[in-house]
Amino acid sequence: MLIITIKQGKEKSLLAGEPWIYASAIERVDGKPNEKMKAGGTAVVQSSSTRFLARAAYNAKSQIRARVWTFDEAEPIDHALIKRRVQAALARSAQKAGSARRDQLVRLVDAEADGLPGLLVDGFGGRDGYLVCEFNAAGVDAWKVAIVQALLAGTGCKNVYERADDLVRKGEGLPVVFGALAGEEPPDEVVLSENGVRVALDLKTNERFPLR
Repeated sequence: MLIITIKQGKEKSLLAGEPWIYASAIERVDGKPNEKMKAGGTAVVQSSSTRFLARAAYNAKSQIRARVWTFDEAEPIDHALIKRRVQAALARSAQKAGSARRDQLVRLVDAEADGLPGLLVDGFGGRDGYLVCEFNAAGVDAWKVAIVQALLAGTGCKNVYERADDLVRKGEGLPVVFGALAGEEPPDEVVLSENGVRVALDLKTNERFPLR
């Protein structure tokens, strides 16, 4: 496993709960070369005095070198954690999703706020509709299969589509990919109700157009 050692004095933000670790805060990264180059691999983060600080997803190609999964030394980063985080995010958004109309877009997973750094998931059309995911960081990208499995189980929705933010993915050193991860792709256009206004939406690109 990788070990990230933080420069003396730079650990204060982590102790305060800041989930991002920038390249400028890192003294060194120890581990096998192939592990260092593996985008999204799990690393132990420690202070210059070797005090445990966090477990994080490491990405040598990003200016945000690591994104914290947990500050709890006893919490492993595994399938069970991913499942719990997705379930908890869906539970928090359940009331909002339950009261939404079928023509509304609902944020179901909101990245760091839900303990899944870089992951955005929107739902449209309820159980018979679509889940649209953006994997905007290497850590959640590495756990993509487990995340999709948890989303399918937690929502009952059969259609999961991956959308990519070109600039963000390229900044993370990740390939820009689009496509269905489960079920069917969304249609080229759906009718979205947003702040009382009805517009046409392409779920695959997030572009909005006037209704024809």
